[in-house]
Amino acid sequence: MKQVLAKADAERATGDVFAAARGRLPGVGLVAQIRARAFDVYKRAGLPHRRMEDWKYTDLRALIGEVLPLAPRPDAEALVRAKVSAKQVAADQAVKLVLVNGIFAPELSDVGRVENGVVVRSLREVLEDSATGAMAGLVLSTTSDSAISLNAAMATDGLVITVNDGNAVKRPIQIVHVATGSSVSTYTRSYLQLGKEAHAAIVESFVPAEGASGYQANDAMIALVGDEASLSYIRVAAAASDAVNISSAIIAVGARAKLDLFSMTCSGSISRYQGFITLTGEGTKLSANGVNLVRDKLHADTTIVVDHAVPHCTSREKFRAVIDDCGRSVFQGRIVVRPAARKTDATLTSRALLLSDQAEADNKPELEILADDVVCSHGATSGALDDTLLFYLRARGLSEKDAQMLLIKAFIGEAIEGITSENLRDFVTVETERWLQARR
Repeated sequence: MKQVLAKADAERATGDVFAAARGRLPGVGLVAQIRARAFDVYKRAGLPHRRMEDWKYTDLRALIGEVLPLAPRPDAEALVRAKVSAKQVAADQAVKLVLVNGIFAPELSDVGRVENGVVVRSLREVLEDSATGAMAGLVLSTTSDSAISLNAAMATDGLVITVNDGNAVKRPIQIVHVATGSSVSTYTRSYLQLGKEAHAAIVESFVPAEGASGYQANDAMIALVGDEASLSYIRVAAAASDAVNISSAIIAVGARAKLDLFSMTCSGSISRYQGFITLTGEGTKLSANGVNLVRDKLHADTTIVVDHAVPHCTSREKFRAVIDDCGRSVFQGRIVVRPAARKTDATLTSRALLLSDQAEADNKPELEILADDVVCSHGATSGALDDTLLFYLRARGLSEKDAQMLLIKAFIGEAIEGITSENLRDFVTVETERWLQARR
């Protein structure tokens, strides 16, 4: 009975948050109707909980309990703090597009450096433009996942990025999410349309400004990758130590295209990254790698679903987790091979490295094969650092921490090596160095 009452109280509180925020959400008419329907979908399910199979290891109803009020628009002081944080995580040569408390901040962004053939608009601008009423579908929830439905209902802003056919974007586009508030929530939703034979690299970074704490961030990225296009998509979440980050990616990949996906979580209190990738055209190649760097009491969940909808596609998934202290890492990887998807070649591997007796790793690889004439495999392992290798390094003068660091670098390097761009690989490596230095 107590659980039922708690659920009812949480739903009532979330309903109050949505009602209070409606006047601040961009778009009217059809947009507002779609938001209301999305919230109804969320309200029926509530916060994800352990009875939902895809969320069995990350029970948000128990972990966070309630949805916090929407963050206010950033004021001048918040923008000053956000500028400092955005600069600290800037990727080399990247075009920065900064969102502060869920609102696009052009004054902190490199809008003047956007290349020809690339169009960038804020989601708020698009939804409020009466001439683009047909764009109401940008807030349409294409999945029954309640976290994504809540995002669709509450999205305050984001970016709409279009890369024209045949355009090769030279510089990475970096979307930087900066949180400046405390005990508030933010909702961002971005869209990428990558044209036929186009090439681009997108980096998403999540960071707190000085003084930010106890916030909740809910982000969604929807991407359409055209035929014969190539996309590198990298996400790095370094939230405040007591913050919640829920990020979702919904990506459809066309024929003979290539998608390189990499996600890393290295700080926060509760983190969930979920990717839903559908290979819709024949001859497509997917590389989906990820790393969870977990310490203290961080709960980091990475869930990837790859849907092979057509024949002759290849996917490779490689996930690594390093867990210290009382941290918990979750990896759920599911490969679905549809009846028509003959000649599919798919592999999935997950490995976890436990650095303390209290560390926990949950690995759940799955294959759902509905076609013949396919090559598919999966595997998962967990273990500690090799004592023999540690002794070998210690015998050559390394301290215990330095020896551990060297072995951890090699362990996670297997996943990071999948990043094709040297600059972006260095960018991710810097973040891993920060985590490793913090545990010395």
